[in-house]
Amino acid sequence: MADFVYINKINEAFLTKNDIEIVERKGIGHPDTICDAIVDEVSRQLSLYYMENFGQILHHNVDKATLAAGASEATFGGGRVLEPIYLLIVGRAATLVKTENGFKRVPIGSIVMNAANRYIEENFRYLDPKKHVVVDYKIRPGSADLVGLFSKHNSIPLANDTSVGVSFAPLSPTENLVYQTERLLNSRELKKDVPELGEDIKVMGLRRDNKIRLTIAAAMISSLVPDLSHYLSVKETVTERVEKLADKLAPDYEVEVFVNTADIIDEKNPLVYLTVTGTSAEAGDDGQVGRGNRVNGLITPYRPMTLEAAAGKNPVNHVGKIYSVLARQIANAIVKEIPEIKTVYVEILSQIGKPINKPQIANVAVNIDESVNWNTIKSTVQAITEEKIANVTKITEAFLKGEIIVY
Repeated sequence: MADFVYINKINEAFLTKNDIEIVERKGIGHPDTICDAIVDEVSRQLSLYYMENFGQILHHNVDKATLAAGASEATFGGGRVLEPIYLLIVGRAATLVKTENGFKRVPIGSIVMNAANRYIEENFRYLDPKKHVVVDYKIRPGSADLVGLFSKHNSIPLANDTSVGVSFAPLSPTENLVYQTERLLNSRELKKDVPELGEDIKVMGLRRDNKIRLTIAAAMISSLVPDLSHYLSVKETVTERVEKLADKLAPDYEVEVFVNTADIIDEKNPLVYLTVTGTSAEAGDDGQVGRGNRVNGLITPYRPMTLEAAAGKNPVNHVGKIYSVLARQIANAIVKEIPEIKTVYVEILSQIGKPINKPQIANVAVNIDESVNWNTIKSTVQAITEEKIANVTKITEAFLKGEIIVY
């Protein structure tokens, strides 16, 4: 048995037993999510370039980005962008690499631009990356000590930082409903039926006992909304679709759905959530890496969380990313394989300079029915945890394939 794995039993009630629960998800078009998604795609594309040209992923962390909103004029049936969105990406990376044939410069600029364009083109219909977004970057070589840690390893990388990865499973009905609501509203299928709906969607869930209130902020595409009556009909359609989803996912709860509650419905001078491009980043809302969803896609203040920003960190030895993903994988595997477990919390703590398959501690806390044999459960949880930690380097390969989403 690994001496750094600690399994313990907790007697706390499952989250659904609590009177109050609050959950949030920022959708793919939210300014904070845009920042997370683009820097993580920069890291992935940079890693792929390193692999193709140098046979290995070189040191980098591009996990800092700020989005400054532009300016726009959205009107019923039309509108225009007056000033573009400005996105600044800051980080460290190997930019000049020594090879057998001399030094080779890494095309950081084109990698950054291609990554930003890729995300925008794949996730937005009306946001033009060439017209509506200015992407800038300040990516410099890494510090000697961290670059040294990155390169001094055989098969197991050495931790780039001392940090903690945190996760839990399973999702509560409220958490699942919040997550799936945004996924529904930003699905290709729904956009075909409701093209007026933009990509900047935020869902806040509040549960009081068995009543769930969903407050949804949903940007609308102004050119597709000719008047106030049409706008209100779209809101009604969105409400109905979410209510139908709630009937399926949370049948035991009374669910209320509210859409764009800041609207001022005035026939002469209405103030409603119209955008030209489908995101508030065009005018009203700035963004930053790390302010959005955690690795499980949610913001869950009633659960253990970490402030670690996983997006943009390298997928080889930065435990701020790797352990966050690993904790989630462990938690999901445990509840999948052991149905007697009501809930599980996982915290994994690294120590800088130490192999990533040997954390300081991997603490796994489970809540089980008292009738279950604890020793049997404990040994199974131990085995699952040790197996996942032993295979931690597989996370790197999954990231390169685009199989891991950290927002």
